[in-house]
Formats: sequence, structure tokens, C-alpha cells
Amino acid sequence: MLKQQLNFRLSQKLSPQQIQLMKLIQLPTQAFEQRLKQELEENPALDNGKEQLEEYDSDLSNEYEDDYGNETIAAEDINVDDYLSDDEIPSYRLQANNYSADDDEKSVPYASGTSFNQYLKTQLNTFRLSDEDREIAEFLIGSVDESGYIRRPLEDIVDDLAFTQNIFTTDENVEKILNIVHDLDPAGVGARDLQECLLIQLRRKDPTPSIDLAIDILDKSFEHFTKKHYKKLLQKFDITEVDLRDAILEIERLNPKPGGSYGGNTKIIEHIVPDFTIRIVEGILELTLNGRNAPELHVSREYNDMLKGYKDTREKTKSQKDAVMFIKQKLDAAKWFIDAIKQRQQTLLVTMNAILHYQEEYFLTGDERKLKPMILKDIADMINMDVSTVSRVANSKYVDTPYGTKLIKEFFSESMKNEQGEDVSTREIKKILETVIEDESKKKPLTDEKLATILKEKGYPIARRTVAKYREQLDIPVARLRKKI
Repeated sequence: MLKQQLNFRLSQKLSPQQIQLMKLIQLPTQAFEQRLKQELEENPALDNGKEQLEEYDSDLSNEYEDDYGNETIAAEDINVDDYLSDDEIPSYRLQANNYSADDDEKSVPYASGTSFNQYLKTQLNTFRLSDEDREIAEFLIGSVDESGYIRRPLEDIVDDLAFTQNIFTTDENVEKILNIVHDLDPAGVGARDLQECLLIQLRRKDPTPSIDLAIDILDKSFEHFTKKHYKKLLQKFDITEVDLRDAILEIERLNPKPGGSYGGNTKIIEHIVPDFTIRIVEGILELTLNGRNAPELHVSREYNDMLKGYKDTREKTKSQKDAVMFIKQKLDAAKWFIDAIKQRQQTLLVTMNAILHYQEEYFLTGDERKLKPMILKDIADMINMDVSTVSRVANSKYVDTPYGTKLIKEFFSESMKNEQGEDVSTREIKKILETVIEDESKKKPLTDEKLATILKEKGYPIARRTVAKYREQLDIPVARLRKKI
């Protein structure tokens, strides 16, 4: 039995231009500048008014002459009026009102410096070592990670020395050389784990009762220390709470990542460039878009002049027509790109302006408890745009506020009802939770169950597991690990 079935499917496909526009909207300021630079390099019909493009020969009759000869074509075949501007200077200017010379990017110079590993190798010159021992020491230094640790087992390093350096040695000899590496600065470098790193640093210090006790605690009861089982430490070492507190203070002064303390450690430093700025002027919020998002662009005058020359020519050859078709293609791309930047600029401002008004109370006070529950759809409905467009703005853009530079998506949060039935932001609850933990007695930190009870008393009835989730999102450890003597 045959069945005939007719299905109708409604699908919406984005054009390549729409996809490109979405990508432009998503770009933060620095990435947008790179995209702009790329477009200027690839399309000679686009000019930013800062650099003069090469002169173009307006006599197009020589191009492709071998292929087409001088056969004439009808003038109406190409309507060049659509591409010519009536302005004396054909310009599609695009500039933000708040842009000024002060908005130019200031480049920050960085000293290249010496790499961390090279810094360590240089210190080996102060030790008397045989050639083979020096090679082993340099190999060990080469195994130091960016935090200052050697995390590979010594037996693996012994094998690597044999296979890659043709050095045949023993675990004992490598450990002896490793002790020399432990004498290098910064203290703790070359340690194989946190316990060894802290002990190396303590043993470098002048001995005192507190330091001696700290060494004993780390050497003999490291697990009790990390888990903050202070009662067990008091019993095991037969000491007072004051003694234990002084020893812990010595340990807390140590650097758990000695590699990070070296100033010449070469890392890529990412500088955040705010895409927006919010200022309070006489009690009113003022929003501006970073001027670098609004470049001054226009269609190249040379390309415009070539079209004028073609229009004024009475007899037009196929070679000229071919050249003009190329020019039209580039002009289309240039005009679209200029229009896309305008749309990007408008989308950014409209979206951020809606967020500003929605969270006005927060931007006026800086109090995170004033943040209203806000999801992407709230803003999308306000500005009559798609949720995905708002998401592209929020996920990749930063705003400079009187309270610091913030990632826009941080202002979005889910909501829940308080005891009065009002919608409150989860950000507000997290801020209150953070405040309660800050004010707790560190000798007896509050458990998640107790925190849930306190929040309920404050009008926020949430479950213990929700408290635990928010606490973890705030990178706050459990009560036991917050305990102090």
C-alpha cells in the first residue's frame, strides 16, 4: 500500500552578508580593528582617510585589449550612476560623536627580558659542576614548568637523559643535582610537589621556634595541615593555639608558585579594551561607545573617478566594461562593509543602552545587590532584536564603569522568588552569601546547612544544595577549609 504525503517545511536561511554582520557584531574592539585592517588590505575600493591609495589609471582602454580588441558596447549596459556620489568629495563618513584624538590607542612598551629558564641557568655559573652534572642540571631546569615545579618522576628524567642527551646516570645522582637546583632563586623552584616547595622555602629562613614548628608540621603532618585538622595538630605536637597560629602564619607567607614571582617570566598578557564606557554625570548615566569601533571610512576617490571616466567615454570597449565590472564588485563590497559597520555600531549602542536602563539602579550605586534578574530575552524584547544578537554583544564585550571594567554577560542572571514573592537576582543572593561568609567566625565557620538557614531568615528561602552550588561558583571552600586558629 502506497502512501502519498506532502510535507511543508518553513526554513529561514541567512545570507552570507547577514552571517558576516553577525560575526562583526560578535567581535570585541581589538578583534574588530584587526578585521577592519584586513578588509582595508583586501579591498582597494575602501579607504579609511588616513592612507592615500595608489593612483589608478582612469584610461581603461588598454586592459584586456589583446582579448577583446576595440569592440564597442552600449552605454546603458552598465548603470554607473548607482555607484557615483553627487557629493563634491564622495565620502561615506562614519564617526562616533564621542571620538577624539584622545581615544587613539596608546601602545605600551614591554621589555623582552630574560626567560625564566634562562634566568635559572645563569645562576648555575655560581656552582662548580662537571660538564655532565651541568648538563643534567640544565636538563632539570628545562623541565621546570611555569609555576616553578618539576612534576615528572626522576626515573623518567633519567630515561630521557639517556635517550636524548646520551647521558647515562642514576636516580640518586639526578636527585643530588636536583638539590643544587633547589638552591637557586626564587626559593622553592624545582620542587616536585607543594609540600617540598614550602619546605625548601622554610629551610632557607633563619630558624625560629615558629619556623621550626612549621617545618615539623609540613614534614610530619602535611595532610592534617591541608585538611585543617587543627585539633589533631595540637595534640600531636603538644603545643598551644598561639604556637600553632604563629607556625601557620609562617607557612601562609610562603609562595606556593615560585615560578610566578619571576618578573621576566614571558607570558602573553591580554589587555582588555572596554567596548563601552558608562559615567555618572550630575546623577545621570552617560553611555559612550569606544571610538575605535567607529572608524572614518569612505569609498576610494580613485575608484569613483574611474567610474566617472568610464561614464564620460562615448565609445566603450569590452575591455573597459570588464574593468568596470571589477570596480563595481569592489565598490559593492566597500559600501556593504561601511553599512555593516554602521549596523554593528547601532546594534552595540542599542543593546548596551537597554542593559544600562534595565540595571540603572546598579550602575548608579555599584551595589551588586541592586542587580535585577535579567536574561537575554528581557533585553531582546526591549530592543526588538533576536536573542542570539544580544548574546553576541553580551558574551564578548566589556564596559568600563565607575566600579571597574566588567564583562557584560556578568549583568545577566536568573531569578528566584523571595518570601515576599518578589523576583530577586541570583547575583544578589550570591553577594549576600559572600557577605555572610566574610562576617562568620573563622574559628567556627558556617556549614552550608547553617548558611541556608541564615539566608532563609533574610528572606531568601533556598536549599542547602543551592547554597553549596553558589558557594562553589564563588570559589569559596567548605566550612572545614575556611577554619582558622
